[in-house]
Order: sequence, then C-alpha cells, then structure tokens
Amino acid sequence: MGITGIDWIRETGANVEKVLDLEYGKVKIVTAFPKSAPYEKSSELLEDYWKNGRSVRVSAEYLNITAEYLKSIPIYKKLFGNKEPMIITPWWRKGDNPKASVYLSFGATEAKPPEIADLIVDVTETGTTLEQNNLRQAETIMVSTAHLITNKSALKDRWKREKIFDLKVMLRGVVEAQKKLHIFVNVKEENLQKLLSQLPSLKRPTISPLSEKGWFAVNTVIGRSDLLKMLPTLRKLTQGLVVHEPQQILSLEEFAGENGEK
Repeated sequence: MGITGIDWIRETGANVEKVLDLEYGKVKIVTAFPKSAPYEKSSELLEDYWKNGRSVRVSAEYLNITAEYLKSIPIYKKLFGNKEPMIITPWWRKGDNPKASVYLSFGATEAKPPEIADLIVDVTETGTTLEQNNLRQAETIMVSTAHLITNKSALKDRWKREKIFDLKVMLRGVVEAQKKLHIFVNVKEENLQKLLSQLPSLKRPTISPLSEKGWFAVNTVIGRSDLLKMLPTLRKLTQGLVVHEPQQILSLEEFAGENGEK
C-alpha cells in the first residue's frame, strides 16, 4: 500500500486500486501563460499559434497529462488528427508532432515563459507564484488530492485484503473527524423535541435524563459548518454547550461488506 497524489497516478498510468481519498494535499494542475498575451484561455493561444503555422513550446513536469490535454483541444484534432505531441527530455523523446512540443521542466516552471516556453502546465495551490511571475492562470486540467492506494494483486489475497480494509476504516475515521464536531448540551424537557427537530446528527443523538427532573443531556456529532448555523437555536433552547473535536469517527456499518468473503 502507499499514499500518493491522484495526479501522479494519472501521469504514470499506474495500475493501482484507489482505496480512499484522504482529502489533503489538494492542488490544481493548471495551464498558464504571460498576462501580456492577448488571450483569456490557453485554448485560444494554442488555436492562434497553430492556425498561423507556429509551433507551441510547453514546459511541464506532467508530460503525459500535458500531452493528453493538448490532444483534447478541438483545433488539435482538426489540424493534427492522431499525431502525438512531441515530448522532449534530456534522455529521450517521443511523439511525431513538433508543432506541439512538451519539454520536461526541472522545477521553477513558472519562470520559463516567455523566453523558454509559450505555455506552461504547473501545479498550484493558491496561484500566488503564478501571479508573482505575471502569468495568467488559464484553465484547470484536474484537481488532485492524496489517496491511499494498493496493489491490485494484494486485494486478491484474503489476509491482505482484511488488513487493507482495517487501515481504510481507521484512516477514513480521521478524515471524517476533521469535518465533524461532538457537542454536548443540556435542555429542558419542554424544549427537547423542538431541539431534536432542528439538530443534525450522524444517526440519532444520545439523550440522557439529568439528576434534576425535567432536564436532559443531549450529545451528538454534527458537521463543523452546522455549528454556526445551529448557534441561535442552541442559545435559545439549551444550556451548557460543550464542543469537542473528535480524533476519529468510525462508521463501521459502511464497511460491513468489505470483509474477507468479498
């Protein structure tokens, strides 16, 4: 098993099983070119260059993703058919279309235009680096996050499959916990049903009578974004709000079918 970005799975064409989206390390693979260029989209730049018989130089670390992107542009298919973009590295080259040349970048891709490249394909989180280099972030090719992956042959082994599912449950619990809050409140009996009707929860909240008659303790798990929405209701109907950040939330019933018999 391992953890890797979904972008590199696509780039390498790795024949692996994606077990779980870990929902961190989120980045975008984007196209960019100088702001001084008279285009809004990279497809406009490409069409203008190719219609005028010019070659396009693209700098990228993602050679295969970039080649796939270029071939997906309608004007590419119209002008070049099934030709493969020319991919160029210091050690090898492949492809048969020099009008669309993709050069391997060894970092600092954003510094390549306009002298070394007409267009770049780069990874970005905030777009700040592209902005600082006077580049226009044009189109998003894909969004990538970290994934838990496994060798497909491992899933055919019953013992390994059990371990894989156990690890998936534990890591999924961490992922879900980051999006949830565990809250505890005290509420009068007369307000209990009104509270329950407005209270989101994973299943049903736990309700326990307090030592003082007519009062109940309610505890449940809600989404982080739900807390702010619920505050006016909680303020009016309850007392003693306590909020905990859970470390893990294991929804085991969701994984009941993922066992050694699958």
